[in-house]
Amino acid sequence: MAHHRNIRVAIDRGGTFTDVFASMDATDGRGEPATKVFKLLSVDTKNYADANVEGIRRVLEHFTGEPHPRGVPLNTSRLASIRLGTTVATNALLERNGEPCALVINRGFKDLLHIANQSRPNIFDLKVLCPEVLYDAVVEVDERITPASYSIRTAASPAPDDVTVTTKDGDTIVLGVTGEPLRVLRPLDLPAVERSLTDLYATGIRSVAICLLHSYMYPTHERAIADAARRIGFTNVTASAEIMPRVKVVARGMTAVTDAYLTPKIQQYVASFLRGFASLDGVEVEFMRSDGGLTPVNDFRGYAAILSGPAGGVVGYALTSYSKNKGIPALGFDMGGTSTDVSRYAGSFDHVFETTTAGVTITSPQLDINTVAAGGSSRLFFRNGMFVVGPESAGSEPGPVCYRKPGGVLAITDANLVLGRISVAHFPHIFGPSEREAVNVEGSTRAFAAITQEINATQGTNMSVDEVAYGFIRVANHAMGQKVLAVTQAKGYDVTKHTLACFGGAAAQHAVELARNLGIHRVFVHRHAAILSAYGLSLASMVHEVTGPCAIPFTAAAAPVLRAKLAAMTAEAHAYFQSRGYSASNGGADVEVEEYCNLRYEGTDTNLMVRVPPVATATAAGEEHEEVVAQVVRAFEADYVREFGFKLDRALVVDDLRVRASARSRQHGAAGILTGDDLEAELATLVRTPAPVSSSTLTQSSYFERTGRIDVPVYVMHADNSARLLPGHVVRGPALVLDTNTTLVLPPGSEAVVTRSTLVVNVDVGDDKGAAATQTAAAVEDISCDPIQLSLFGHRFMHIAEQMGYTLQKTAVSTNIKERLDFSCALFSPSGHLVSNAPHLPVHMGAMQEAVKHQIKLHPELHEGDVLVTNHPQFGGSHLPDITVITPVFLDGNVILFVASRGHHADIGGISPGSMPPHSKFLWQEGAAIRGFKIVERGVFQEKGITDLLNAPAQHPGCTGTRNLRDNLSDLRAQIAANQRGIALCLGMINECGLATVHAYMEYIRQAADAAVRDLLRATVTRLGTTRLHAIDAMDDGSPIELTVDIDVAKGSAKFDFSGTGPEVFGNFNAPQSVSHSATIYCLRSMLASDIPLNHGCLNPIDICIPPGSLLAPSEDAAVVGGNVLTSQRLVDVILKAFQFCAASQGDMNNFTFGVSPSSPEADDGWGYYETIAGGAGAGPSWHGRSGVHTHMTNTRITDPEILERRYPVILHQFSLRSDSGGAGQYRGGDGVVRDMEFLVPMEVSIMSERRTLRPYGMAGGSPGAPGLNLLLKRSSAASGGEYRTMNLGGKNAVWVSVGDRVVIHTPGGGGYGRATAGAVIDDREVEVAVPYRESGSSLQRFLDQYSA
Repeated sequence: MAHHRNIRVAIDRGGTFTDVFASMDATDGRGEPATKVFKLLSVDTKNYADANVEGIRRVLEHFTGEPHPRGVPLNTSRLASIRLGTTVATNALLERNGEPCALVINRGFKDLLHIANQSRPNIFDLKVLCPEVLYDAVVEVDERITPASYSIRTAASPAPDDVTVTTKDGDTIVLGVTGEPLRVLRPLDLPAVERSLTDLYATGIRSVAICLLHSYMYPTHERAIADAARRIGFTNVTASAEIMPRVKVVARGMTAVTDAYLTPKIQQYVASFLRGFASLDGVEVEFMRSDGGLTPVNDFRGYAAILSGPAGGVVGYALTSYSKNKGIPALGFDMGGTSTDVSRYAGSFDHVFETTTAGVTITSPQLDINTVAAGGSSRLFFRNGMFVVGPESAGSEPGPVCYRKPGGVLAITDANLVLGRISVAHFPHIFGPSEREAVNVEGSTRAFAAITQEINATQGTNMSVDEVAYGFIRVANHAMGQKVLAVTQAKGYDVTKHTLACFGGAAAQHAVELARNLGIHRVFVHRHAAILSAYGLSLASMVHEVTGPCAIPFTAAAAPVLRAKLAAMTAEAHAYFQSRGYSASNGGADVEVEEYCNLRYEGTDTNLMVRVPPVATATAAGEEHEEVVAQVVRAFEADYVREFGFKLDRALVVDDLRVRASARSRQHGAAGILTGDDLEAELATLVRTPAPVSSSTLTQSSYFERTGRIDVPVYVMHADNSARLLPGHVVRGPALVLDTNTTLVLPPGSEAVVTRSTLVVNVDVGDDKGAAATQTAAAVEDISCDPIQLSLFGHRFMHIAEQMGYTLQKTAVSTNIKERLDFSCALFSPSGHLVSNAPHLPVHMGAMQEAVKHQIKLHPELHEGDVLVTNHPQFGGSHLPDITVITPVFLDGNVILFVASRGHHADIGGISPGSMPPHSKFLWQEGAAIRGFKIVERGVFQEKGITDLLNAPAQHPGCTGTRNLRDNLSDLRAQIAANQRGIALCLGMINECGLATVHAYMEYIRQAADAAVRDLLRATVTRLGTTRLHAIDAMDDGSPIELTVDIDVAKGSAKFDFSGTGPEVFGNFNAPQSVSHSATIYCLRSMLASDIPLNHGCLNPIDICIPPGSLLAPSEDAAVVGGNVLTSQRLVDVILKAFQFCAASQGDMNNFTFGVSPSSPEADDGWGYYETIAGGAGAGPSWHGRSGVHTHMTNTRITDPEILERRYPVILHQFSLRSDSGGAGQYRGGDGVVRDMEFLVPMEVSIMSERRTLRPYGMAGGSPGAPGLNLLLKRSSAASGGEYRTMNLGGKNAVWVSVGDRVVIHTPGGGGYGRATAGAVIDDREVEVAVPYRESGSSLQRFLDQYSA
């Protein structure tokens, strides 16, 4: 007997729970479908092997009434469709258990994905723990192409359109898919590649990723290699240009490797999943992709699977919460067991195209979802006097204490349970050996009693269990609130003008208090909130995207070409759906197409994806194109101004085109869905009445901050009795409202309105707004230290500094600030002491407070609207390109705080482009020196004054003023804007908490840092058995840096005495005293075992003594440009050596500059490029040194090779690790790198480096690292064969290069630690690294997560 296929299942498998939404159509096709909603544990190996199969088994039993035994393939004759959101790919990435795979890449770049952008994830982690690369082997290919032109305009070369570059006689020119010419430097040697692949196949590897430089423009060679690999027998072959043809080889290569690593795992999982069924013939099986669209099971690939689970929830709340008529944006707040996802929807899905997950950068359309490691299973700790939530998770194994599993640990769920915010009777009874027990309240209470006792004993407090549990809730809410701000305020949206749509099992317990903290007025809790990701899967559309590179100007003249390309891509998308049985003509689906241009301003790397409107708005084709172009330009400029605060007077360039086609079957989807418009219409006419007393048949003892513990009514939605809540009923807080798998916590002062689909919460009603009373009149000493508030203020202060950094990065125009992230932002006390420094660049950290203090002395009278600027080394500066902008914060006419930002400007004049001369002898040769100047006076920007200061170096012999005044002024305005952002946040915090409270907790956080450093000093005496530490090291010229540390154990203080340090040098590696402060605070913070707030308290126990006239305290006119970038690194080496903490790292930043001076003082055709280059990190007592990474006092990024070659007249021939340059030992030092660059036009090149003579020391018997080496390869004439003459440039040099010359930089390795045993096999295994689930959503969020504390 044939069965009617009328059961549809949508499943979202999360880290802790698997959510199931199922529906069954009526057999006659009429009426509402029956639905089934439930949860089960994602991992329960004692009872079932796969949660997805188990969920479907339970659905079939429920709807058919027939038994479906576990372990027996399921009868699927009634199943119509299965839709899955899966964490298989994410888990494989996090746990590093994907498929063994290999990378095929150009010769000279085998380590490119290891080096990546060369920055380290945690600047204070001396181990430099980074997730390792995903591939097991590398095949280097003798192939190389490069653009035949470049975008930079220079006095030494013609305009880009006319550039033809010759590097070798007889090079072939080919056209890329963008129409751009490319030069074939080395043609593909396919037979050699086939031999290498055959050898690789013999090792057992069956999956390969292929990534060649510039293949996004010329994919022919990748395709040939892919065809060869398939012929040899590789079962999975991923070509980078095939899956994501976009510029940036590092991100594209990582995406390809990720796909090769994960796709076989997905295929294995799918095969295993399918074995759970007798047959799936006739059943539509689809998976959710990271971009919010469904794809058939056979097309599901690893690179598109990272956000498979969270994406369903975004679709769910978007369709059920957003009203097109009202236009109020919705914020998705998805709090699950392991983490919390935050997103935004305002009528269309926001996508990002480059994200970092588990240390891997992926270039692929993904929903802009930001994740914080704060979920129901996030672990709770008390560390350094502060409450800490996560990032560690209890997961489902062993789970929170209340899960009744051995080894359970204290988590957020335990806190909610103890506070009475979970109804034990209604929470799923799925625990214990029988899977039928309730959560364990007694166990959670005992665990909280233990941590409460610890807190009271160490802090001298008398907190109750309730107060401690609620303290952790507050800290978690604050952390989640930061992610909400990341998708709103950080992007120019007002967070208060949104609705918070909460879903996930734990979200409704936190949503109202979270919304209140953020100033959000409404919260939506959908009836399927607990399983909205699964519900969203049932509503989603199938999606197919087509992407292609472009690289042409965005003008009306180019519009016909763009339109033709988009039309061809649209046809390809339609063909995809037709091949799968979808078409608009057969009534089975509606196909909607959206076309996009990925635009940027010429000369920048910041892209925005802008939708192209349909062409049908004008009669004449020319007018039609002009109107469409105008609309797109207006949209781009509006988005750019909103996100970055300004627009540029530059042409637009299209980097690539994108077509997104979606189709949703009319026979699929949740029947009777109530949309956001339906909800708003219902609210407009709904008659509201108080919920009858009879609706609440239960009470529960619950804790709230303003009431303490009280009995509150408990309401049950959809109860099977006449007492259930009905549409129009209003529930006033405090109360609990229970729905299927969801508990809504209504604190005092809030109310919930019941509708057919959603609980609509008005966050603040009546007179009880919950605002903290202002305490401006209270004395600081009257405010005692609350460890909960200490944690919250630590987050608040850091948030202000980080938001300043967001603003600066967004609004700056220079590569140094916007892309290399060479800047820092901080908050200071009224006396100029550091309160909070976002962990940007270590070399700025201690120095900035010296700059603020000097400006306070220099400008005793400040007025509202004043902004100060300085860069002078004698006034707290580091080196001249680092310009500091300082703004006082006023309240009631008084300065209450300072905010400051320091950024590295690309040029400020002097004797060489980039203002980093390797042979400067006097400060005036290095550019403009500003002691102190009011760049803004009473609100008026002093453009003439600052321009005169920046041009002042021209008065000195051999010098010019700034070579790029326009960028200087733009970046200075960006720094001013960043400070204004900090001021607004400071005043908001003061308005909320009171000035006295803010000042009090500044002091308490300083005390916490002070105490941590004193403990470190005492522990050092215990570890080393002495109170006197000593170390000496030297610069390459022999100048010594000597340090003696005397520790007073009783006081926990120390004297850092640099007596014995060499005198000021007639060179440029003299270091201002502020640099010594930065190096000291960095070392102390890095040696601490746990996180503490970075502030002045770290230096409070330290007395730093520097002999006047030494190279660490030079005279006012001394050159210092190298002190900031070279001597600072040696200072760190000396301090760590004195503490015997770890071996030396490369001890250098390898400052490399090239460029062309303007043709005249008035011309703007000069340009310069500046980069710092990674090296080896030092090994330690339990770790190998990381190879190819920036260490210690810098953490700037390096330009992607494809961007470098497109923009500048250079060819990068090699960027790889320098084998065996790390020192040997029980633990090896990290290897340096080799960077080989050829120049295509005459230009000036300079290198400023150290450790070219003296090697980075080893420790405890470990060998030193190899010294660096800088080589100039001077090309001989063509008549002599064009061979190279190799010369050693030394550590510091500047040369004029000709066409075809090359510079090859070998950076130092790190020192080894411990004596290597003769004949011993060195353990190559990396230290296990715990990586966060989700590191980023947008590019701004990526920045936050890289540098967040």
